[in-house]
This record gives sequence, structure tokens and C-alpha cells, in this order.
Amino acid sequence: MIEYALLTFGSLFAIVDPVAALPAYLALTSRETPYQRKRTALIACSTCCMVMTAFAALGPSIFRLFGITIPAFEIAGGLILLLSSLDMLRAKRSSMNETLEEVQAGSAKDEVAVTPLAIPMLSGPGAITTSIVLSGRASNWPHRIIFYACIVAVSALCYAILAAAATGARRLSPIAMNIMTRLMGILLAAIGVQFILSALGLRAGNAL
Repeated sequence: MIEYALLTFGSLFAIVDPVAALPAYLALTSRETPYQRKRTALIACSTCCMVMTAFAALGPSIFRLFGITIPAFEIAGGLILLLSSLDMLRAKRSSMNETLEEVQAGSAKDEVAVTPLAIPMLSGPGAITTSIVLSGRASNWPHRIIFYACIVAVSALCYAILAAAATGARRLSPIAMNIMTRLMGILLAAIGVQFILSALGLRAGNAL
């Protein structure tokens, strides 16, 4: 259970990657006061939590509807994580989380908490895929409780990071942020490979 909790928390935090989202968050909320920035962060992280929870809960139904197996989705999720990690290893925000056009469109909006901050910056395709894959591994109620608790914990930590940046933007070190992004990229790459290896092992076991 401890191993599952660490894997779940690490996977979700690495793919949501609030540290890499800080520059876009600060740019989109440049006209807001520190209090308004914190409110925006709270709405964005709450929405992110709800989106990942909803897709995790609906995952099995989606699989049955389209005839998708867990191993197939794990391989797809692993590939998505690997592609995202390549951008992070170059200290870049992955285009899978948001495109330049989405950021530019968001900067022209008065309310940016839900879009583009929550969707797709924090809870993009990678986060949704990861939450569905990990929920499929929750084979019993203790694991399910741990999984949903990790979603809440990751969302709360994201809010803490964004809220801290709202009042201390000038103290943020670009070098430290790049180092953290690269470390998250290494972790994300390893998780993506593990997803693929687990899926291939499960398929081989089923074949035997």
C-alpha cells in the first residue's frame, strides 16, 4: 500500500507539474492582486482535482464502452508520459499540457482559473490518462481510498505552490525551477516506462 501510495502521488504530481506551470500562471494573472491570484489558484486546483477524480471514476465505464483493456491504456499512457518527459528534461512545459494558442487565448480572458489554468494546464491529457491508469490498478477499497486521497493531496500541494508564487514571484529562481522540472521529467520518464512494462507483463501473463 505504501508503494502504491508513493507511485500514485509521484505520478500525479509529476504529470500535473505545477512548478513548470508557474510562468504561465503568473503571466495570465499579471493584472490581478495577490489575493485575486490566490483565489484563481484555488479555483484552478479545485477544478483540477474534480476533473481527475471524475475521469478516474468513469474510467472503467469508458473502457467497457469502447472495448479498451487496461494493458492497452497503460501502454498508451506510458507513451504519453514519455513524450511529456522529453519536454520536461529540456526544462520546457510540454505542449500536451497546453499549446501556445491556448495560453494566448487565456491571457485575453478576465477569468482564467478554469481555462486554461485548470484545463488543460494542470489537468491535461497526461494527467487524465495517468489518473485513469492508476485508478485501474486500485483493486480494493484501501487502494481506492489511497488513490483519491493522493489526488486531493496533489491538488492541495499545487495550490500551495501557486499561492506561494502569488506573493513571492520576484523570489522565484529560474534555475531552481528548471532543475525541478528536469527532475520531474526523469521521474515521469521512469513512470512511463514502468506503465509500459507492467502492461506488457500483464498481457504476457494473460497469454500464458
